[in-house]
Amino acid sequence: MSRAALLVLADGRFPAGGHAHSGGAEAAVKAGRITDAASLETFCRGRLHAAGLVSAALAAAAVLGVDPRQLDEAADARTPSPALRSAARKLGRQLTRAARATWPSAELDAVAREFPKGAHQPVVLGLAARAAGLEAVDAAYCAAYESVSGPASATVRLLSLDPFDATAVLARLAPESDRVASQAVEAARRVIDEGTDALPSASAPLLEIGAEAHAAWPVRLFAS
Repeated sequence: MSRAALLVLADGRFPAGGHAHSGGAEAAVKAGRITDAASLETFCRGRLHAAGLVSAALAAAAVLGVDPRQLDEAADARTPSPALRSAARKLGRQLTRAARATWPSAELDAVAREFPKGAHQPVVLGLAARAAGLEAVDAAYCAAYESVSGPASATVRLLSLDPFDATAVLARLAPESDRVASQAVEAARRVIDEGTDALPSASAPLLEIGAEAHAAWPVRLFAS
Protein backbone atom coordinates (compact mmCIF):
# COMPACT_ATOMS: atom_id res chain seq x y z
CA MET A 1 0.00 0.00 0.00
CA SER A 2 1.16 3.52 -0.78
CA ARG A 3 -0.54 5.99 1.53
CA ALA A 4 0.60 8.73 -0.84
CA ALA A 5 -2.09 7.52 -3.26
CA LEU A 6 -4.60 9.11 -0.88
CA LEU A 7 -3.07 12.50 -1.64
CA VAL A 8 -3.65 11.92 -5.34
CA LEU A 9 -7.25 10.81 -4.82
CA ALA A 10 -8.12 13.67 -2.46
CA ASP A 11 -6.32 16.35 -4.49
CA GLY A 12 -8.73 18.95 -5.81
CA ARG A 13 -6.87 18.80 -9.12
CA PHE A 14 -7.71 15.12 -9.59
CA PRO A 15 -9.97 15.19 -12.69
CA ALA A 16 -13.07 13.78 -11.04
CA GLY A 17 -15.39 16.70 -11.82
CA GLY A 18 -15.89 17.93 -8.26
CA HIS A 19 -14.90 21.50 -9.15
CA ALA A 20 -18.19 21.90 -11.03
CA HIS A 21 -20.31 21.13 -7.96
CA SER A 22 -20.82 23.28 -4.87
CA GLY A 23 -22.23 20.64 -2.54
CA GLY A 24 -25.36 22.71 -2.00
CA ALA A 25 -23.45 25.90 -1.23
CA GLU A 26 -24.77 27.84 -4.22
CA ALA A 27 -28.39 27.31 -3.16
CA ALA A 28 -27.50 28.09 0.45
CA VAL A 29 -25.78 31.33 -0.54
CA LYS A 30 -28.82 32.47 -2.53
CA ALA A 31 -31.11 31.57 0.38
CA GLY A 32 -28.97 33.63 2.75
CA ARG A 33 -27.85 30.67 4.83
CA ILE A 34 -24.18 31.22 3.92
CA THR A 35 -23.00 34.82 4.12
CA ASP A 36 -19.57 34.66 5.74
CA ALA A 37 -16.98 32.30 7.24
CA ALA A 38 -19.04 31.65 10.38
CA SER A 39 -22.16 30.60 8.46
CA LEU A 40 -20.00 28.58 6.05
CA GLU A 41 -18.66 26.67 9.03
CA THR A 42 -22.18 25.96 10.27
CA PHE A 43 -23.22 24.75 6.83
CA CYS A 44 -20.16 22.54 6.42
CA ARG A 45 -20.55 21.06 9.89
CA GLY A 46 -24.11 20.04 9.11
CA ARG A 47 -23.11 18.61 5.74
CA LEU A 48 -20.20 16.68 7.28
CA HIS A 49 -22.40 14.92 9.82
CA ALA A 50 -25.13 14.15 7.27
CA ALA A 51 -24.07 13.66 3.65
CA GLY A 52 -20.43 13.37 4.69
CA LEU A 53 -21.05 10.53 7.12
CA VAL A 54 -23.21 8.60 4.67
CA SER A 55 -20.72 9.06 1.83
CA ALA A 56 -17.79 8.08 4.02
CA ALA A 57 -19.50 4.87 5.13
CA LEU A 58 -20.43 3.93 1.56
CA ALA A 59 -16.86 4.52 0.38
CA ALA A 60 -15.39 2.55 3.27
CA ALA A 61 -17.75 -0.36 2.62
CA ALA A 62 -16.70 -0.44 -1.04
CA VAL A 63 -13.06 -0.74 0.01
CA LEU A 64 -14.01 -3.66 2.25
CA GLY A 65 -15.44 -5.52 -0.74
CA VAL A 66 -19.17 -5.05 -0.26
CA ASP A 67 -21.09 -5.57 -3.53
CA PRO A 68 -21.12 -2.22 -5.41
CA ARG A 69 -24.67 -2.80 -6.67
CA GLN A 70 -25.95 -3.22 -3.11
CA LEU A 71 -24.09 -0.10 -2.07
CA ASP A 72 -25.46 1.85 -5.03
CA GLU A 73 -29.00 0.82 -4.08
CA ALA A 74 -28.30 1.90 -0.50
CA ALA A 75 -27.02 5.25 -1.75
CA ASP A 76 -30.18 5.72 -3.83
CA ALA A 77 -32.34 4.98 -0.79
CA ARG A 78 -30.46 7.60 1.22
CA THR A 79 -30.75 10.31 -1.45
CA PRO A 80 -34.40 11.41 -1.74
CA SER A 81 -33.70 14.26 -4.17
CA PRO A 82 -33.66 13.24 -7.85
CA ALA A 83 -31.36 16.19 -8.55
CA LEU A 84 -28.83 14.96 -6.00
CA ARG A 85 -29.05 11.39 -7.29
CA SER A 86 -28.36 12.66 -10.80
CA ALA A 87 -25.42 14.76 -9.61
CA ALA A 88 -23.98 11.84 -7.63
CA ARG A 89 -24.12 9.59 -10.69
CA LYS A 90 -22.54 12.19 -12.98
CA LEU A 91 -19.73 12.60 -10.47
CA GLY A 92 -19.45 8.83 -10.19
CA ARG A 93 -19.14 8.48 -13.96
CA GLN A 94 -16.40 11.10 -14.14
CA LEU A 95 -14.56 9.61 -11.17
CA THR A 96 -14.76 6.17 -12.79
CA ARG A 97 -13.07 7.51 -15.92
CA ALA A 98 -10.32 9.22 -13.92
CA ALA A 99 -9.75 6.28 -11.59
CA ARG A 100 -9.59 3.70 -14.42
CA ALA A 101 -6.92 5.77 -16.13
CA THR A 102 -4.96 6.20 -12.89
CA TRP A 103 -5.37 2.82 -11.18
CA PRO A 104 -6.52 0.22 -13.76
CA SER A 105 -8.83 -2.25 -12.07
CA ALA A 106 -11.17 -5.05 -13.11
CA GLU A 107 -13.64 -3.87 -10.46
CA LEU A 108 -13.69 -0.35 -11.89
CA ASP A 109 -14.10 -1.79 -15.38
CA ALA A 110 -17.06 -3.86 -14.19
CA VAL A 111 -18.73 -0.83 -12.59
CA ALA A 112 -18.24 1.17 -15.77
CA ARG A 113 -20.03 -1.58 -17.71
CA GLU A 114 -22.80 -2.08 -15.18
CA PHE A 115 -23.47 1.62 -14.62
CA PRO A 116 -22.99 3.37 -17.96
CA LYS A 117 -24.61 6.52 -16.53
CA GLY A 118 -22.50 6.30 -13.42
CA ALA A 119 -22.72 4.68 -10.01
CA HIS A 120 -23.05 6.91 -6.96
CA GLN A 121 -19.83 8.84 -6.43
CA PRO A 122 -19.03 7.54 -2.91
CA VAL A 123 -19.27 3.95 -4.13
CA VAL A 124 -16.85 4.67 -6.97
CA LEU A 125 -14.60 6.56 -4.56
CA GLY A 126 -14.31 3.45 -2.44
CA LEU A 127 -13.55 1.28 -5.45
CA ALA A 128 -10.93 3.77 -6.60
CA ALA A 129 -9.33 3.71 -3.15
CA ARG A 130 -9.39 -0.10 -3.21
CA ALA A 131 -7.73 -0.10 -6.65
CA ALA A 132 -5.10 2.29 -5.33
CA GLY A 133 -4.29 -0.10 -2.48
CA LEU A 134 -5.76 2.14 0.20
CA GLU A 135 -7.72 1.13 3.27
CA ALA A 136 -11.31 1.73 4.31
CA VAL A 137 -10.32 4.53 6.66
CA ASP A 138 -8.52 6.31 3.82
CA ALA A 139 -11.64 6.30 1.67
CA ALA A 140 -13.72 7.48 4.62
CA TYR A 141 -11.38 10.40 5.23
CA CYS A 142 -11.43 11.31 1.55
CA ALA A 143 -15.25 11.32 1.42
CA ALA A 144 -15.56 13.27 4.66
CA TYR A 145 -13.09 15.88 3.47
CA GLU A 146 -14.80 16.22 0.09
CA SER A 147 -18.12 16.86 1.82
CA VAL A 148 -16.78 20.10 3.30
CA SER A 149 -13.98 21.14 0.95
CA GLY A 150 -16.35 21.40 -2.02
CA PRO A 151 -18.69 23.94 -0.37
CA ALA A 152 -15.72 25.85 1.08
CA SER A 153 -14.07 26.18 -2.32
CA ALA A 154 -17.35 27.12 -4.00
CA THR A 155 -18.08 29.82 -1.44
CA VAL A 156 -14.79 31.53 -2.22
CA ARG A 157 -16.08 31.97 -5.76
CA LEU A 158 -19.69 32.71 -4.86
CA LEU A 159 -19.07 35.29 -2.13
CA SER A 160 -15.46 36.30 -2.84
CA LEU A 161 -14.79 34.91 0.62
CA ASP A 162 -11.17 35.17 1.70
CA PRO A 163 -9.58 31.80 0.86
CA PHE A 164 -7.63 31.96 4.12
CA ASP A 165 -10.90 32.15 6.03
CA ALA A 166 -12.40 29.27 4.06
CA THR A 167 -9.35 27.11 4.71
CA ALA A 168 -9.48 27.97 8.40
CA VAL A 169 -13.03 26.61 8.45
CA LEU A 170 -11.77 23.27 7.13
CA ALA A 171 -9.02 23.22 9.76
CA ARG A 172 -11.49 23.86 12.57
CA LEU A 173 -13.65 21.00 11.32
CA ALA A 174 -10.73 18.57 11.25
CA PRO A 175 -11.41 16.96 14.66
CA GLU A 176 -15.03 16.36 13.66
CA SER A 177 -13.87 14.89 10.35
CA ASP A 178 -11.77 12.44 12.38
CA ARG A 179 -14.84 11.33 14.30
CA VAL A 180 -16.99 11.04 11.17
CA ALA A 181 -14.36 8.91 9.43
CA SER A 182 -14.13 6.63 12.47
CA GLN A 183 -17.93 6.27 12.69
CA ALA A 184 -18.10 5.56 8.96
CA VAL A 185 -15.54 2.76 9.09
CA GLU A 186 -17.25 1.19 12.10
CA ALA A 187 -20.56 1.19 10.21
CA ALA A 188 -18.93 -0.18 7.05
CA ARG A 189 -17.47 -3.12 8.97
CA ARG A 190 -20.93 -3.96 10.30
CA VAL A 191 -22.29 -4.11 6.76
CA ILE A 192 -20.30 -7.28 6.12
CA ASP A 193 -22.37 -9.18 8.71
CA GLU A 194 -25.58 -7.13 8.90
CA GLY A 195 -26.08 -5.90 5.33
CA THR A 196 -26.46 -2.36 4.04
CA ASP A 197 -29.11 -1.47 6.63
CA ALA A 198 -26.12 -0.99 8.96
CA LEU A 199 -25.04 2.02 6.92
CA PRO A 200 -25.90 5.42 8.44
CA SER A 201 -28.91 7.22 7.00
CA ALA A 202 -28.33 10.73 8.34
CA SER A 203 -30.38 13.26 6.40
CA ALA A 204 -30.27 16.99 5.70
CA PRO A 205 -33.67 18.04 4.31
CA LEU A 206 -32.53 21.56 3.42
CA LEU A 207 -29.81 20.11 1.19
CA GLU A 208 -32.41 18.02 -0.61
CA ILE A 209 -34.85 20.90 -0.97
CA GLY A 210 -32.10 23.28 -2.04
CA ALA A 211 -30.87 20.82 -4.67
CA GLU A 212 -34.30 20.56 -6.25
CA ALA A 213 -34.68 24.34 -6.36
CA HIS A 214 -31.16 24.79 -7.69
CA ALA A 215 -31.73 22.31 -10.51
CA ALA A 216 -34.56 24.49 -11.82
CA TRP A 217 -32.53 27.73 -11.96
CA PRO A 218 -32.12 29.01 -15.52
CA VAL A 219 -28.66 30.38 -14.70
CA ARG A 220 -26.25 28.92 -12.15
CA LEU A 221 -22.51 28.85 -11.60
CA PHE A 222 -22.32 25.23 -10.39
CA ALA A 223 -23.99 22.04 -11.56
CA SER A 224 -25.24 21.22 -8.06
